[in-house]
Amino acid sequence: MRIDKFLWSIRFYKTRSTAADEIKKNRVSVNENPVKSSKEIKIGDSIKIRKNQIDYKIKVLELPKSRVAAKLVSTYAEDITDPQQYEILKMRKLSQDYYRIKGEGRPTKKDRREMDDFISTSGEADWSDVWD
Repeated sequence: MRIDKFLWSIRFYKTRSTAADEIKKNRVSVNENPVKSSKEIKIGDSIKIRKNQIDYKIKVLELPKSRVAAKLVSTYAEDITDPQQYEILKMRKLSQDYYRIKGEGRPTKKDRREMDDFISTSGEADWSDVWD
């Protein structure tokens, strides 16, 4: 099975063309060797993928006939990624700044909900009481 089709089949990439593009950018290697999209993989191969600024490692257990359900992915591929890589990803998500500068532009739905929650928990009157 081709590597791009395999990565799409086990739901690592949303589309097969996205998988092919990532392979062209040398973000995917099989057994520590950079590959092309047409590379045939075998059971037991180790695939290293650079995605979201961390290195995932996958071991091929079986070759699926087509795209598989999310629950069945573990029967075709085993995640052997270093746990430290997941910690790096977790820390990056926590360290991201707020999605926009306070006071800039109109409030988003999230901002509006936060304001409504703050007002309802602060013990003040409802908006209808304020404007009447």
